[in-house]
Amino acid sequence: MPTVAPLDLEGHVVGVAYLKDVPVFAEASGLVHRLDHGHKTAEVHQGLLAAVHDAASDTLLTGGEDGRVVRTTADGTTTELAAVPRKWISQVAAGPQGAVGYASGRTAYVRLADGTIKEFTEQRTVEGIGFAPKGMRIALARYNGVTLHWVATSGQPVDLEWKGAHTGVSFSPDGRFLVTTMQENALHGWKLDTKPGAETRHMRMTGYPAKVKSTSWSAKGKWLASSGAPAAIVWPFQSKDGPMGKAPLELGTRANIMVTQVCCHPTEEIAALGFADGMILVVRFADSKEVLLRRPGKGAISAMAWNNDGRQLAFGSETGDCGVIDIAG
Repeated sequence: MPTVAPLDLEGHVVGVAYLKDVPVFAEASGLVHRLDHGHKTAEVHQGLLAAVHDAASDTLLTGGEDGRVVRTTADGTTTELAAVPRKWISQVAAGPQGAVGYASGRTAYVRLADGTIKEFTEQRTVEGIGFAPKGMRIALARYNGVTLHWVATSGQPVDLEWKGAHTGVSFSPDGRFLVTTMQENALHGWKLDTKPGAETRHMRMTGYPAKVKSTSWSAKGKWLASSGAPAAIVWPFQSKDGPMGKAPLELGTRANIMVTQVCCHPTEEIAALGFADGMILVVRFADSKEVLLRRPGKGAISAMAWNNDGRQLAFGSETGDCGVIDIAG
């Protein structure tokens, strides 16, 4: 039976991560909590807006209302990477070769490992940043589509247009597809590996009853799990055309309680699903088998992360009831 070690915090948890197997919880107040031989807390921001795990350096990247981008290591050391005075850093992203992306308003920035900062200005607010898995290339989600920029060269940006507000963006692990979350209840995708000069193919992934706020690629990129329904909606990306013309899996279905977070396992084709009532299930893609990891709690699950070997799952909620689940019990 899985066992849950609870951690009660004050407020909304924006992100969780494992840093060298230490579970770390980033709270909207600006506090970052570590469970490292006891509960340790550091005030990293005056208001925290975004938090992502940088797998390459095994650190936590955060952006805040104080205009700062900060890196936190497993031992709690914090380093300010960048600052944009009097601006909110609403997006952060981890890139290859020590690069860090962040955005404020209509401007996105990429800080390279040597401290060089590149700026990219869009006509509309940058709502999401994603790095390509290979090559120093970023995707910026905005109103009416996505712009692709090469970071290190002065090549022309590529505009991928689709009407509507795009609120987040990610590349598939093999780099063949780009998928955005949208303000409307939908995902939108582009197939990037088309022949030179050919038109980029679109994928509309619609039918969600709510906005999709969480997506997660499976270990080898064969599946994309998403929230926004009373089940995890899992789209197939195995074939050369991805989910075009294919129905998604619907896993962990509950009558009327929404999935609010999805988090694919680091090696197996399974995913943890967090619900609006605080419940957490793990489901297997192959046969839809479900295991209950946590009974309902006080608030909607707002963040989840597996540790490296996939035996522990850390979770946070909108009301601060967090914890660590040991899958092996």
